[in-house]
Amino acid sequence: MKKNKQSFMQGVMVLMLSQIIIKFVGLIYKIYLTNKEGFGDAGNAIYSAGFQIYTLFLAISSIGASNTVSQMISAKVAVGDNKGAYRIFKIAISIFGLIGFVGSTILFVSAKKIANSYLGIPEAEMTIMTLAPSVFMVATSGVLRGYFNGREKIKITANSQSLEQILKTIVTIVIVEIFAVLFKKNTTTMVAGAAIATTASTFVSFAYLYLLYIKNKQEIWKDVITSTQKEQESARKIIKNILYISLPITITSLLATANKTIDTFTIVNIIAKFMGADNAKLQFGILTGKIEGLVALPYSFNIAFAITLIPTISAAQARGEIDKAIKRISFSILATILISLPCTAVLLVFAEPILKLLFPNAYLGKTMLKLCSLSIVFVATTQTIGGVLQGLKRVKEPAIAIGVGAIIKLILNLTLLQIKELNINGAIIATIISHIVTFIISLYYLKKYIDIHFEIIKFIIKPIIATTTMTIISYFVYNKNLIVNSQNVNLIISLILGVIVYIITIIILKVLSKEEICMLPYGNKIYKQEKHENQQ
Repeated sequence: MKKNKQSFMQGVMVLMLSQIIIKFVGLIYKIYLTNKEGFGDAGNAIYSAGFQIYTLFLAISSIGASNTVSQMISAKVAVGDNKGAYRIFKIAISIFGLIGFVGSTILFVSAKKIANSYLGIPEAEMTIMTLAPSVFMVATSGVLRGYFNGREKIKITANSQSLEQILKTIVTIVIVEIFAVLFKKNTTTMVAGAAIATTASTFVSFAYLYLLYIKNKQEIWKDVITSTQKEQESARKIIKNILYISLPITITSLLATANKTIDTFTIVNIIAKFMGADNAKLQFGILTGKIEGLVALPYSFNIAFAITLIPTISAAQARGEIDKAIKRISFSILATILISLPCTAVLLVFAEPILKLLFPNAYLGKTMLKLCSLSIVFVATTQTIGGVLQGLKRVKEPAIAIGVGAIIKLILNLTLLQIKELNINGAIIATIISHIVTFIISLYYLKKYIDIHFEIIKFIIKPIIATTTMTIISYFVYNKNLIVNSQNVNLIISLILGVIVYIITIIILKVLSKEEICMLPYGNKIYKQEKHENQQ
C-alpha cells in the first residue's frame, strides 16, 4: 500500500493535469455546441438552466460525499486503522447511495413543475428528466473517490474525471449530430441529446471507479486484516461523524451553487420585463454557456490544491505534523495567486479576440467576460482556503462565508437587475461583490485557526509585477502584428509568449523560495542542478 502513495505535490500535479485535460476537452464540447446551427446561445440557455437545477440537487445529495469520506479515511489510514477506514467506507456508500436515489427520484418527478413554474423555461423539462439519474451515480461515485483519495490514490480520481469528460464530449457530438438530422435541428431535442450524453458519461465513470474498487479489493482487504485498530467504532457513531462533517460541507456546496442558482431564477424573469423573453434567454445563454465556462478554467486547475489539501491536512493533524501542513498551505495559496492573476489579465485584456477565436458564429459577450474575470482571484483563493478549513475540520466556517456572500448576491441581483442600463451585467457585478465578501470572511477564519503569515511583497506585489509584464508584452505583440497578420494565430502566439515571459519574470523576481521549489515534482533535481551550476 505505501509504495503506491503519492506525495502532496504529486497528488496536486496529477489532479491538475487531469483538470487541464477535462477543461480542454470540455472547451471543445462548449465550442461545438455554441457554434452548432440550431443550438447556439439559445440552446445553452435551456441546457444551463436545467443543468443548474441538476447541480443544485447534486449539492444536496452528494457533493459532500467525496470530501467527507476523504477526510475521515485519511485520518484513519494515517494511524494505521485500515479496518476502521473500510468500515467508514461501507457505511458512507449506503448513506449517500440512499440520499442520491431519493434525489434522482424527486428531480425526475418534479422536472415539469421546475421548468415551467420556477425557471420560466418550459423547454428545460426534458433536460432535467434526462439528467436526474446522474444524481444517484454521482453520489456513489463521490464515496468511491473519497475512499481512494483518503488512501492517497489521487490518480484514480483524476483518471475517472478525465474519462468522464472525454466520453461526455465524444458522445455529445455523436448524439447531437444524430438528433439534429432526425429532428431537423430542433433546439429542445438537441439539448436533451446533450443531457443524455452527460448521464451516459457519468454512468461510465461510476462503472470505472467500481471496477477499480473490485480490482483493488484484495489489497484493501489485506490492509484491513493487518490493521492496528484498537477499538471498533459503532455504526451509530460513524453515521453521526459522517453527518457532522458532511452536512456543513453539503451546505457549503449548496451555498457555493447559490450564485448561479440565484441567476437561474432571477435573470430571465427580471430582465425579460424590458427586453422580452427571447432576448432575456439569449443573454442568459451567453453568460452561462460561454462566459462562465471560460472564467471557470483557472478554478478547475486550482481545485487540485483544494482537493489534495483536505486529506493532507487531516492526516497531518492525526500525526501531529501541523507545521509541515502550514508550509503546504502557504505554498498552495501562493500557487493559487500565481495561477489566477494572469488568467484574470488575459481574459480582461483579450476578451473580444478570445471570443472570436473560440466562438466565431456566436462571439457576443465581451463586456460580460471582462467583468466576470475580475472575480477569478477571489474565487480561486477562497477555493483553496476552503480546502484548508475542511482539512482542519472547520467545516462550518466556509458555509458561513459563502452563506453571507449568497445573501448579498440575492439582494444585489434583485436590485441591480432592475436597472435597465446595467442589464444582465447587474447580476455579474452582484457576483463580484459577493465573491469579495466571501473571500474576506474565509481569510479571517484561516488566520484565526492557523498561525500563518503572508508577505505583501511575495504574495501580492511580485505576482502583480509579473502579470503586468506579461500582459504588456502580449498586448504589444498582438496589436502590432509583429509575427503574422492572422488575428487568431497572432493571439495564440502572443499568449504563449506571455506565458513564457511570466515564468521568466517569476524566476527573476525569486517569487518561489528554495524550499518551495523543492516541493515541486522534480524540484529537488532542479535545485541541485542550479546549485551545481552556481558552484562551477
